[in-house]
Formats: sequence, C-alpha cells, structure tokens
Amino acid sequence: MSSRALRRLKGKQRGQEALDLGDLVPGEEPEEQAADVEEEEEELEEAVLQPVKSSIRKTKKINKNLSNIYELICDAEKATTDEDTVKPEEQNGDESKEKSDSRETEKRDAQPETGASKSGDKASKKKKKKKKKKNTTGDKQEGAGDDIDALLETIEQSNGLTLQSEGCGGSDNRPVLYVEHRNLNPETELKRYFGARAVLGDQRPRQRQRQFHRSTWMTIPKDTWPRFSRPGISMTLLESRDGLQYFTFEHSRDYQQIQFKFLDSVESMDPNNIVALLQMNPYHIDSLLQLSDVCRIQEDQEMARDLIERALYSFECAFHPVCSLTAGTSRLDYLRPENRAFYLAVYKHMMFLERRGCPRTALEYCRLILSLDPDSDPLCMLLLIDFLSLRSREYNFLLRLYQDWEVHRNLSQLPNFAFSVALSHFHLSQEDQTESEERERLKHKADLLLQDALIMFPGVLMPLLDLCTVQPDAAVSSHDFFGPRSQLGQSPALAELVSLYVGRTHTLWREGGVLLWLEECVREVLRRVDAKNPLVEDCQNKRKQRYQSAPLNIHRHVILSEIKEATSTLPLEVTTQSVMGFDPLPPLDSVVSYTRPERQSVGASNESTLSLFFRSLLPNFNLQIWKILIPISDINGYGFDKEVAEEEDISRHCGP
Repeated sequence: MSSRALRRLKGKQRGQEALDLGDLVPGEEPEEQAADVEEEEEELEEAVLQPVKSSIRKTKKINKNLSNIYELICDAEKATTDEDTVKPEEQNGDESKEKSDSRETEKRDAQPETGASKSGDKASKKKKKKKKKKNTTGDKQEGAGDDIDALLETIEQSNGLTLQSEGCGGSDNRPVLYVEHRNLNPETELKRYFGARAVLGDQRPRQRQRQFHRSTWMTIPKDTWPRFSRPGISMTLLESRDGLQYFTFEHSRDYQQIQFKFLDSVESMDPNNIVALLQMNPYHIDSLLQLSDVCRIQEDQEMARDLIERALYSFECAFHPVCSLTAGTSRLDYLRPENRAFYLAVYKHMMFLERRGCPRTALEYCRLILSLDPDSDPLCMLLLIDFLSLRSREYNFLLRLYQDWEVHRNLSQLPNFAFSVALSHFHLSQEDQTESEERERLKHKADLLLQDALIMFPGVLMPLLDLCTVQPDAAVSSHDFFGPRSQLGQSPALAELVSLYVGRTHTLWREGGVLLWLEECVREVLRRVDAKNPLVEDCQNKRKQRYQSAPLNIHRHVILSEIKEATSTLPLEVTTQSVMGFDPLPPLDSVVSYTRPERQSVGASNESTLSLFFRSLLPNFNLQIWKILIPISDINGYGFDKEVAEEEDISRHCGP
C-alpha cells in the first residue's frame, strides 16, 4: 500500500498539518525531514500491523532535546529491556540495533497529525497508561500486603520466641516493666489461639453500626453501656522529677456528693441502694466496683466483668494527655483514696482475664500495676507476677526481672520467686530449640536453685504434694526436715507466704516431668541435710530472724486473691476489722483531699443494748421514733398500750 493511500485511509492530507517543534531534532534541516517522510509512512504501515510499544514514545518525550541520536538509541534499548520482562529475548544484537535505528528515524521524521486523530491517539495512550498503572499499582499493593503479612509474622515470632531463645538480659533495651499496647487487648491473645475469624466473628458488621466512642487501650466500649458523660473525675499532673511524672485523680464537687451517697448506701447494707445510685450515675467508680463484687458472689461473672470494664473506661477517658501506660514513668500514689479505685479496677480486670484464659494479657496488666508504684508495691504484685509469667511461658522475662531486682529487693527471700525461678530454668532446658550444651547448663542450674529453695523453705513441699494429690515417700514424710515440725516451726508471716504460693501455683507442678525433677531434687536435699551442709543451718537462722510480721500490702493482696489456703492464715487484727470491697485495708497514713460530713444521729448517746441490737439489724432504726409510736406499758410482758396503739395506728407506721 502506498503512503498516499495510507494517508487517505487515516483522513490526513499532506502539507496541512501543524508542525510540532518537539518532534524536530536539533541539527537537521527541514528538507532532510521531508525527504524521509516516505520511510516514516512505511514504518506507520508496519505499526498498524504490529503496534509499537508505548515505552519508546515515552523515551521520545523525555529525550526530545538531545542532540546525539545514539543516546536516544541507547535509552530506547534500556527502556525496552526494562519493560519487556515477560517476553524472552529472541533477537540478536544486530537485529535489535537495526530495529532501534528504524524506530529512531520514525521519531525524528514523524510529521504531526491532525487535531482529531492526535487527540484520539492521545486518549488511547492515556487509557493504556491508566490500565498499566492500575495493574502495576495493584501488583504493588498485593506485593506490599504480602510483605506486611510476612513482616507481622516475623514480628510475632520474634516477640514470642526471642525471649525464649535469647538471654534473659537480651538485647532488649526497654525497661523490664515496659507495657505494650497491643498486649492489653485480650483479643490479641485469643487470635493467636483460635484465629481472627473465631474471635471476631460477627463483631465486624456490628462495629460499623455502633456510635462513635473515644479510642481507648484497656477496654472497648460496648453498645449496651449507658451513654457516657463526664462523671466528674479528672487527672492532674502533680510534679515531674527524675524523669518520672506523678499524677493523681481528682473528684469534682458533684462527684463528691455522689461519693457521700454511695457511702450511705454501703452502710445500709442493701445492694438495691447501690443499683439505684448507678441508675442515676452509671459511671460512678466505687459503685461499679462494689456491685461487681456482689454480682461475682451471685455467680454472675459476665455482669461483674462488664462493670469492671465500664469503670476502666471511665478512668481512661479521664487520663492526662502526658500520662503514658507503656513508658513505665507514670506514678500514682496509693495513699490518695482517689487513686486506689484505679488500682483495684485494673487488678480485678486482670484477675478476670486470667480466669478467662488470657495469662499473657493478665501479665501485661500486672506489669502496669507494678509500674505505677514499684517501690512500695501497694497491691504486692511481686507475689503474682511469677505465676502469670509461668502460665504465659514468659520464662526469660521472669529471669530478667529476678536478675535486675534481686540486688535491691531480695526477691530470693520470697518463696514464690525462689521456686518459680528454678521452674523457669527447668522449662527452658526442656525446649527443643535449645542446644545440648545450653540445655545441660540450664538443667544443672535449675537443680541447684530448687535445692536451695527447698532448704530455705522446707514447709512448701508437703502442702504442695498434698494439693497435687501425690503421696510422698515414707523417707520424706518421716524425715524431721520435711515433716510436721517444719510446718509448726514457721512464723505466721512465712506461713502466709507459703500457703499463698502453694494455693496459687500447685497446678504448675502437676506435670509428670516436673514431679520427677522435684523428686530428684528432694532426695538430693535430704542427702545434703544428713551430711550437715552449712547452708541448712544458715537458712534456719534466716527464717528465725526474718518474717517476723507481714506488711499491710501482703495482707491486702491475700484478701484480694481470695485463696482459701492463704486467707485462713490472716492474723486476727485483719480478720476482725471490716473489709470493704471498694477499699480493702486502706493505708493508715492516707492523704485525704476531702472529708465526709458527719451524720446527725438522733438518740445515739442513751441507746440501750436492745436498741443497738436493732440498729445492727436495721441501720436506719431510730429509738426515739419508736418511743413516740410504740409506748411500752408492760416491760415484763413486752406488751403495747392498746389505746395508744389504736390512736397512733401502729399498723400504718410499722408497715413496709
């Protein structure tokens, strides 16, 4: 087909097109370009049969100002080799060079087209470019998604296994009480066990329809909760010292009045009064804590947990902007009554998570409570953190905590750390990824630590075997070191610690391999005792000098733990006083910001024994009113004056 016929088919006429200066190459005359028009048209005819790739046209726009044509040839070859990755190279170097030369002549000698045809070609080019861009961006997104999934898997594996494979000191430069936000959500742990589909299920469509709530870390607001409004709690930054921030919660005037009504409801000993108060103030903290205990006693675990989560949500909405849960630098003084409710709410939420089967999440909340006041430790979380570490298999975290705090806290003098650290070394020695030499070293160290723990606390063995339903050997039960004398020779404070540890962690010692290891160490301890090892006498002197009396925070921890083996060992000065669920065993040196006004008591000075008895049954009982309503005429017969009874209509006043 001739070039003239080809132009007629495309609707073009020679000499009527507007020249495009960008297509002209510097250094060539217009006559030379006109002479090569026929060659260009033959190339266009081939282009109709075989479309030219758009990459060369892109190189034309980029390199149109170049004066050296060989640079254009090289760039065109690079562009074709970069984009044509799907098709293999089948042509030799000479053919590719000739092809690039012919295409380069096409670029240099091409005449501009008419407006309509040019716009049509540009539109088709743009569509092709958009399609290619969509495909490339889709491929990139898929590749990026795959990379992100792979990265998350490696992060989860590193978070779960580096603590087990690396040393307990490790390369982790974060503080030992560092808290991770994602581990505060129990769904993170449940997804590892059961998968995201099993955990989330029908929650995704519901979340789209629920109303907007503030983003929180500790709890997720539910649609069934009352509408949230500021209950009157706020957080204030007291001071910043030595890189630590000291905060405190504060109550507004209105919240203080609600608090006074709550105390009146508690004294009435009627849970319905607390329910009525919560209906008017659905986010009152102490009412939520107290009613949660009532629901838990009535075995309504779901409602009890929901009330605690609502209290945590109210606290988190009142956080100071500077307060950080993860840094470990925020402090809350337990001496202030406003702060105690937050401690108790987090503790009870942690216990619900542990019973729910989320020990890793519970361990994170345990770190959080301990980081709020690590020096005084008002709830004595050091008696619990080892159990949660063993349950969640965070062995190296426990060893790191033991190494960092042993110097200034003497953790080895606590029975729970003495036995749990040895148990952590044993579990690490049994892991498959541990090398043989390292396994032997850990096993030997575990043997020595358990033997030292048994020598220091011999009263742990027999109660532990009893709860594990294991019958001890006669040589062990009849020996003076582990016999009944070891139980009777303990001080009350040490007996409280031992019974707390045994009652809480006896399930961890029921495994077959652990019991065999315990049996080996017990026999070695008896051999060392019979050989009169000097460590035995040294530990005996330490037991006599120490553990004279338990501090108040240990008693508070035992009450909150509700372990019957430990609560039975509480001293009389604790068991005889009233313990409130919203504030168990308050500190003696509390910092009170506001006081409750004194209640006016009518006739309280001249009350008899009988009136005090009725007051114990009915806190609202008033003797003066009953004297007016019911005059007693016959004291011996406890009879009523019939005339006065008829006049005053006792039945009306004594009715419910």
